[in-house]
Amino acid sequence: MKHWVKAFRLRTLPLALASIGMGAFLAASAGQFKGGIFGLCALTTILLQVLSNLANDYGDSVHGADGHKRTGPSRAVQSGVISLKAMRNAIILFSALSLLSGVGLIYLAFGWSPEVFGFFLGLGVLAILAAITYTAGYKPYGYMGLGDISVLIFFGLVGVMGSAYLYEQELKWEYLLPAISTGLFSVGVLNVNNIRDIESDKEAGKISIPVRIGRKKAVIYHWFLLGTGFALGLTYVLMNYTSYWQLIIVLALPGLIKNAKAVKQHTEASKLDPFLKQMALTTLLYVVLFGVGQLVG
Repeated sequence: MKHWVKAFRLRTLPLALASIGMGAFLAASAGQFKGGIFGLCALTTILLQVLSNLANDYGDSVHGADGHKRTGPSRAVQSGVISLKAMRNAIILFSALSLLSGVGLIYLAFGWSPEVFGFFLGLGVLAILAAITYTAGYKPYGYMGLGDISVLIFFGLVGVMGSAYLYEQELKWEYLLPAISTGLFSVGVLNVNNIRDIESDKEAGKISIPVRIGRKKAVIYHWFLLGTGFALGLTYVLMNYTSYWQLIIVLALPGLIKNAKAVKQHTEASKLDPFLKQMALTTLLYVVLFGVGQLVG
């Protein structure tokens, strides 16, 4: 069982919960928060994230990206503690659980409204497919440098605006700012991972953004992600400013600056690895500070 828990990669869950947390905070500030929806939303998100982690373990092992040059936690399939067949079965199981949880969430939010139910069900199926085909399958899109776009869409636009819509049943375009902000920070986490694994990814033919543009430009790209992400969040706060409490998001700046410096300074993969978790937790802190500022302000 301990090998499965390790394969679930629970340290990735804070980042997954950050996007739906942002959506929940936005809904709460509009007086539309519902505990039941949040609970099922969190469950569905956790199941999707675990599914993504299992598929990533499976796909990278099959395609050779988890070879001896890779830094970071050992992968279950590559190390031999979980077989390919067992991992495939787990992927099928978590796909089914994610779908069931998602259907329950949509029903709780909208009932059996055919159009809305069908739309969100389609989004859910796309999320499942995106989680699996990032590194698994014949032509995984993560190996073509498209992972960043997927993260921006599902951890930003869908995660934030989609979850906010579940509560409010109204599309508010001003939510694009915090949605893209959260999405860019999530891409930042992926970018740290890809910079860390740049050598092993090259060897495996995984053309991530850092592999495509080189480490130096990948660092500049990282600064762009963090700087733009924070600027968009601050812009939303200033557009809706009512209290100095809303400015507490600046307390997330030290963590962002620390991460930006680390990506430039640490050229050894082993020294950069801890900053994956640090960036994920900084993103979650940013969301909590943003939310508290909106509610108290």
